[in-house]
Amino acid sequence: VQLQASGGGLVQAGGSLRLSCAASGFPSGFSFSSYSMGWFRQAPGKEREFVAAIDWSGGYTYYADSVKGRFTISRENGKNTVYLQMNSLKPEDTAVYYCAADRRLLVVDGTYDYWGQGTQVTVSS
Repeated sequence: VQLQASGGGLVQAGGSLRLSCAASGFPSGFSFSSYSMGWFRQAPGKEREFVAAIDWSGGYTYYADSVKGRFTISRENGKNTVYLQMNSLKPEDTAVYYCAADRRLLVVDGTYDYWGQGTQVTVSS
C-alpha cells in the first residue's frame, strides 16, 4: 500500500489547513475501505506522536487530547483518501505530519503497517 500525503504549508496561528492522504496499491481482494487510517506528527527533536485515527467506514474516530476539538479526521472511501482538517492551529502544532494505514479495525498507536511520506506544517505565532 502506498500513501501520499499533501496539503501542508505555512499558516498563522489561529488559521486552518486541510491535509490529504491518497492511498493506492492495495493487495488483491482488498480496497481502501479495508484499512483503518491514522495521522501522526513529529516535531524537530521530538518523538513521533499520534494525532487521530479513523476506522474502516469512518464511523468511529479517535483523537489525541492535544488536538481534540480542533482537528477532524475523515475519509472518502470512493476517493481512497483520508483527510485531516486542522483548525485553530497553534505554533506547537508545527511538525511533519504522516498518514498511516492498517488492516485492523482501528489503531491508535504507532503500530501501523503502512506509512506515507510526511508533509510539513508550520504555524507561525
